[in-house]
Amino acid sequence: IPIHPSGLPFIIIFCLITLVIGWIWSPLFFIGLIFTLWCIYFFRNPERVVPKNSDNNLVIAPADGKIIEIKEITPDEEIGLPKIKYIKIGIFMNVFNVHVNRSPMSGIIYKRNYIPGLFFNASLDKASKENERLSLVMNVNNRVKIAFVQVAGLLARRIVNDAQEGNKLITGQIFGIIRFGSKVDVYIPIGSKINVLKGQTSIAGETILAEIAPKKNK
Repeated sequence: IPIHPSGLPFIIIFCLITLVIGWIWSPLFFIGLIFTLWCIYFFRNPERVVPKNSDNNLVIAPADGKIIEIKEITPDEEIGLPKIKYIKIGIFMNVFNVHVNRSPMSGIIYKRNYIPGLFFNASLDKASKENERLSLVMNVNNRVKIAFVQVAGLLARRIVNDAQEGNKLITGQIFGIIRFGSKVDVYIPIGSKINVLKGQTSIAGETILAEIAPKKNK
């Protein structure tokens, strides 16, 4: 299974620590080995089969995890979407989920915004408003705008995001990772057909969250 590049420094550090503590006292080697194997497991980056989407109207899950929110909401101004209601879908990733994040649709990154904040448990409702996060607004087919937001969590203190304004992403393309437990929120236009339920498990790059309705944002 491939490993995300951002995990390699951590894996090397875990290996070195394991060797050192094992040299000091041999039973500690096996404890270190367990943590090293977990680190490798955490940064795994398995291949995904992205659904065919010639009309570019399918919203694919950007993260592995549990769907904990599906609701209509007016996004915070700092995200960069129009001041109208959107459907928000929140996906919570625990420490055992794959943490590599993938683009939910194909389009041009219209706005990128880093928002400093706190580090509450990412499964809490207030995490989307108060935690450290990084939002991307995407222009899809010059027709609609969607947003996807990486939210840091209680243990997740590092958001990695390679997408920049003006970049073109395709559906299922890797754009970042959040280290050690976190959340990703997706904002899509009202009228979209929702294909998932709260409590359902999503698979990044494969699970179809919704289908965008054929209309423009106002």
